Amino acid sequence: MSTVGIMKLPVICLFGSTASGKTDLAINLLKEFPLDIINVDSAQIYRGMNIGTAKPKKEILNQFPHRLIDILDPEESYSVGHFVKDANIEIKRSHDKGRIPLLVGGTMLYFHALIEGLSDLPE
Repeated sequence: MSTVGIMKLPVICLFGSTASGKTDLAINLLKEFPLDIINVDSAQIYRGMNIGTAKPKKEILNQFPHRLIDILDPEESYSVGHFVKDANIEIKRSHDKGRIPLLVGGTMLYFHALIEGLSDLPE
């Protein structure tokens, strides 16, 4: 499952450790440029996991939507393969609207898999 083709259009990656200011920077960029924020955090995808994840507050998410936040209940499983598929869908949606995807998070495995692709292994 290669993702290299989807990266031919502009994509911005903003990564760093938890609570390092990524969300504030992303919001400031969003105010100036036609961006769509796509979450790249393995814990923020889960509903209710707000403590310890530095998930943006509800008011921020309402004003500045982030894709791939609160998409699953904690008892549901999610893999890097699921993330690559979901992120590619969101990247394409952003490009289709003439906007630039801004990938924000700290899960480096997700970034690596999205940029470098995944090996084709049997399920």
